[in-house]
Amino acid sequence: MGSNIKVGPFSVIEKNVKIGDNCYIGNNVTIACDTIIGDNCKIFHSSSIGEIPQDLKYGGEKTFTKIGNNTIIREYVTINKGTIDLGRTEVGSNVLLMASTHIAHDCLVGDNVIMSNLATLGGHVQIGNWAVLGGGVLVHQFTQIGDHALIGGGFRAVQDVPPFIIAANHPLEYKGVNIVGLKRRGFSKKDMNSIKKAYRGFFRSGGNRKTAIEKIESEFPKTKVIQKILDFIKHSNRGII
Repeated sequence: MGSNIKVGPFSVIEKNVKIGDNCYIGNNVTIACDTIIGDNCKIFHSSSIGEIPQDLKYGGEKTFTKIGNNTIIREYVTINKGTIDLGRTEVGSNVLLMASTHIAHDCLVGDNVIMSNLATLGGHVQIGNWAVLGGGVLVHQFTQIGDHALIGGGFRAVQDVPPFIIAANHPLEYKGVNIVGLKRRGFSKKDMNSIKKAYRGFFRSGGNRKTAIEKIESEFPKTKVIQKILDFIKHSNRGII
């Protein structure tokens, strides 16, 4: 236990737990064994952190949960530890998990992520840095959400959502580039224009994935943003929305 930690009544902290400095833990919180929590975190009442997975294949193997620094976990949030497949569930730093969100086993959530109320991740989901999930968003197991992506409230992701975009509708589809978010994070106008043109070619050209990738590779300079788009699309296992 670090210094300056406040723990509310009726909370349970099990064995093999590490908690950093200046953390606040509300009442009726359970922090299960083999959980690591960084500095300056706030965990509000009735949350469950690091409990065993809701996976019938889990056999009691030694796994853990890790929470980064400056992360806020609101009321009734549930985060399950990993299984033997990955061995851990990890939530980054400066993350906001609003009330009643759920992060399943073996999920990897990046830094500066916002999950709005009731957003739910199936097992093995990966969420990139600065991604935003609206209220009630459901993310299917093994799905990946790219950096700076935004999914509108109430929608469902069953395929991968590439970086920098806004996604909405049933079924989930590309609705444009997350311009507001990118401006707030200091992206240049040149990079934002490149992102917009690259996705216009990918989503609106009518060709298949291979030809769309080839078109981006041949027509755009290999900047960091273009390379991030290409790497994400090429390594997508579930397919792109």
